[in-house]
Amino acid sequence: MFWAVVVGISCIKLLLIPAYRSTDFEVHRNWLAITHSLPIDEWYFEETSEWTLDYPPLFAWFEWLLAKVAQFFDQEMLKVQNLSYASPMTVLFQRLSVIVTDLVYAYGCKLCSDEAGRFSGRRDVIVPLFIILFSNAGLLIVDHIHFQYNGFLYGIMFLSIARVLQRREMEAAFWFSILLNLKHIYLYVAPAYFIYLLRSYCLSSTSDGRIKLKLSSLLRLLQLGVTVLAVFGLSFGPFYLKGQLGQVLSRLFPFKRGLSHAYWAPNFWALYNFADKVLEVAGNKLGYVSTAGKASMTGGLVQEFEHAVLPSITPPITFIATLLSIIPCLVNLWKTPHNPWQFIRSLVLCGFGSYMFGWHVHEKAILLIILPLGLLCLQKKIEAQLFIIMSVVGHFSLFPLLFTHHETPIKVTALLLHAVFTSYTLLNYWLPSKNSGLVPRIPLCNIAETIYLLGLDQGYCSFLLPPGQILPTCEETWETIRVAAKEALAL
Repeated sequence: MFWAVVVGISCIKLLLIPAYRSTDFEVHRNWLAITHSLPIDEWYFEETSEWTLDYPPLFAWFEWLLAKVAQFFDQEMLKVQNLSYASPMTVLFQRLSVIVTDLVYAYGCKLCSDEAGRFSGRRDVIVPLFIILFSNAGLLIVDHIHFQYNGFLYGIMFLSIARVLQRREMEAAFWFSILLNLKHIYLYVAPAYFIYLLRSYCLSSTSDGRIKLKLSSLLRLLQLGVTVLAVFGLSFGPFYLKGQLGQVLSRLFPFKRGLSHAYWAPNFWALYNFADKVLEVAGNKLGYVSTAGKASMTGGLVQEFEHAVLPSITPPITFIATLLSIIPCLVNLWKTPHNPWQFIRSLVLCGFGSYMFGWHVHEKAILLIILPLGLLCLQKKIEAQLFIIMSVVGHFSLFPLLFTHHETPIKVTALLLHAVFTSYTLLNYWLPSKNSGLVPRIPLCNIAETIYLLGLDQGYCSFLLPPGQILPTCEETWETIRVAAKEALAL
């Protein structure tokens, strides 16, 4: 059954090969060319394309391996000077590379589904949970249309989580270290790993809960440290020896990109930016604010900007806000050692805190919340309810990534199919003999939550718009709001 699901969903992905692709397609083609054509000491200095290499070294080596296969499809794609090169064979190879590396995600989903089924005592839920995880609508949108390799990366993450569930902590630390050296966005959830491994693997407790230091604790801490440092040493070591560590780090952490991404992630800072814009319009009208020379937050550009009225936010402020938001879950994790499911809850909350308050958060980071949360939907009914709401809203927030009209039916259908299957699977698990009552509602959701989810009207609007017309951009929407606000203030 496992392979039937994998093959079936992979065939759907094959149908998306000709679909729209974003600039990330050219980003990864350029990285293939850089790692294939240039010596290692030039990888993080190459600037022929604006899409410079800005992932950790292990991902660069991953691209290097892919390039060894890519040369048999079209060698022209591996030339650094061939900017925006997208021959049919190039498109075929890059699309297939995402589909094939998704097998890592399939393996991670299977391991975690097996552990969730074993813990619940019901083997019949393993396959449905695997389908929920592997058929994730967000990954379909982001990886197989927009174009990225998130499935491969989350497969490594799920492999690490599975080792935690199996109480194989050393392997969990190893795979998470690999993950950090593939993509550094997972630093957001590193505090949960640190607290859990330190408290549950390294330290011992007495019967009354007090920490008891033993020689074995120090030995385990040393083993963990050696494992993590070995992975980082192999990854960054060659660049350190060449004196390029600073250059690599400057590529990984480009703080000059600004507080918010070009397409605002729906987080706290989006509300903060919106409030600043409203105050700016009102202030300009009343003559209290002058915004000459200020960079626009709504122009769709990745750049630094200053707020017009509210205090401008700096990276240290976002770091402090993120840290404060995750401290409660880390404290709770420290107080409940040897509970791997509490560890997964902490992963979700760390991802949530970083998404809400982090610096330059991408909209795609919502997957860092949704995917681990899916592992909890068999643990508590409330977590199943939260997963349904979060997956629908989170995947909906990814819709603007696909702004072409041809992809509208695909993204809406993918979201609806995944939401319906997830909702009724979890309803059957938690309330197998209870109907939804006289008032129709989304399974496991109350009336208010149902109204909220049905209020996500972009799906309806997309189908109602004339062919070829797309929904307003952020800039167009803001211009409409700005004009309306000025007219209201003029009354």
